[in-house]
Amino acid sequence: MDLSGVLLLLALAAFGWYWFDSLSALEVARRAGRRVCDEQRLQFLDDTVARTALALVRDERGRRVLCRRYRFEFSETGDNRREGWLVLLGDRVESVTLEPYQLIE
Repeated sequence: MDLSGVLLLLALAAFGWYWFDSLSALEVARRAGRRVCDEQRLQFLDDTVARTALALVRDERGRRVLCRRYRFEFSETGDNRREGWLVLLGDRVESVTLEPYQLIE
């Protein structure tokens, strides 16, 4: 096997790792969005999140990890849509932010 074949295999392996890591991170973000909405007694709309940003950053230990930002929608009444955002560092939820909403008693 020549050098171009080895490079092609390495590129395919890197793409495969990225693909499966992205699917895993998407599931972590979806579960986190649903959990936050359940805790706040909100409706997690469409049961989905959408990645809005991707960057390579350093975590608190100085390791390089992928930072992914996700957007999701929720509703407090079922008649409106509000936005929420999640930040994942690697496979760990770093932060969750919700658009201001009214508390319904």
